[in-house]
Amino acid sequence: MPVTGFLIRHIQWPLMERLKENRTRHYFRELQQAQEISREQLRERQSQRLGQLLSHAVRKVPAYASYASEWEHRSITPERFLQRMPVLTKTHFRLHADEYLPEGMNAAKLIGNRTGGSTGEPTRFYLDRPAVERYEAARWLGLSWHGIRIGDPCVMIWGSPLELNQQQATKYRWKERWLKNRLLLSAYELDERRLETHLTLIQRFRPAYLYGYASALSTLAEMMLSRGWTVGVPLKGVVSTAESLHEHQRQKIEEAFQAPVINEYGARDGGIIAYQCPEGRMHAFSENCFLEVVDPITNLPLYPGESGVLLVTDLHNTVMPRLRYQLGDMVALSADSCSCGISYPLLAAIDGREDDMFISQSGQYVHGHYFNHIVRNLESFRTFQIIQHEPQRLSLKLVKEPGRFRSADEDRLLTGIRTALGEVSVQVAYVDQIAPTGSGKFRYAIRECPLTTAQPLE
Repeated sequence: MPVTGFLIRHIQWPLMERLKENRTRHYFRELQQAQEISREQLRERQSQRLGQLLSHAVRKVPAYASYASEWEHRSITPERFLQRMPVLTKTHFRLHADEYLPEGMNAAKLIGNRTGGSTGEPTRFYLDRPAVERYEAARWLGLSWHGIRIGDPCVMIWGSPLELNQQQATKYRWKERWLKNRLLLSAYELDERRLETHLTLIQRFRPAYLYGYASALSTLAEMMLSRGWTVGVPLKGVVSTAESLHEHQRQKIEEAFQAPVINEYGARDGGIIAYQCPEGRMHAFSENCFLEVVDPITNLPLYPGESGVLLVTDLHNTVMPRLRYQLGDMVALSADSCSCGISYPLLAAIDGREDDMFISQSGQYVHGHYFNHIVRNLESFRTFQIIQHEPQRLSLKLVKEPGRFRSADEDRLLTGIRTALGEVSVQVAYVDQIAPTGSGKFRYAIRECPLTTAQPLE
């Protein structure tokens, strides 16, 4: 909606800045200027901000108070000092959350948030407005690399705000529509019977871009391709977020919507961490966060190019600092530069969630992508979900592809699973559909047991 976008950019946002002191565009300009400086300058700025955060944390936050004396007498860089601190897991944080609030902090004046809790209890935490506005600034900078402006119309393929009642949900959708120029389509209602309705809504709204879960966008793309339909609207891009984006999904989405796929990497409890540039590389916003990649068992740092568990330190969340926070994802950093000219550092790979990693009977790690690669080559199954409850016990849900099912494909899949994991028990169930998690995401590989549970066979 061109008029709505114009009003948002030239009236609503200036009013927010004047009346509510919203500084998102100010932070946007800061990030935009920083992407032009050298990588050495970026590292120096990041180190300075990390030092300021550490100084605040050890002096004001009970969880880090024991490091105060050591910090005062340090002879090492902030980066090295940070590595002396333990990894902060979600489980530990949930059990001791109050210890991460600075002394005297009134939580009632902060912005409460929580993760979707797709595999367990949601993680609850607090932010302040500057932290939230810096997240938004990073998102808009990433979108600007693809010609998308604040206020441009957007169709979101998204989950429902489950924590809201009906009246609150209606208000939420109204604000999304008229204050943010975004139309929400439910990720729970993507089926063949509603496809024409969804495409009609998109065509009438005429978005500049789509935004949604990788699995939801891919599902919508598959239905369109099967009927030979197009979206009928020129798009600047299709933004995939909140889930791992696989290459086969990217190809289907680009073919169906005739637009480039833009990968956004972030999390509710981690902020907007990285965005894909026009050259296809993922740039991490080092002005906002400090990233480490460590071995999932030893927690020792890994070299660029090696995939491990991501630790995030938000450089601006002073109201609830979480140092070396284990987000739950597996990534690899990169030492390369990008030909796009943006100086922000690169991620070499985003390999999905840490609990997408399975453990074999021999003690080896097997990424959930492995099972996806097997199923994609079998015509019998539309989709699947595999869960490792214990190293020796798994369950497998399969959705048949109508008219194409062959029992031999099930045997091939089970053989592939046991080739990777050893002689494990797999309980197979055929289902009509696999429900998304409470937040609307779909996960096909889930490990419920610790990585250290299995012992190598003698």
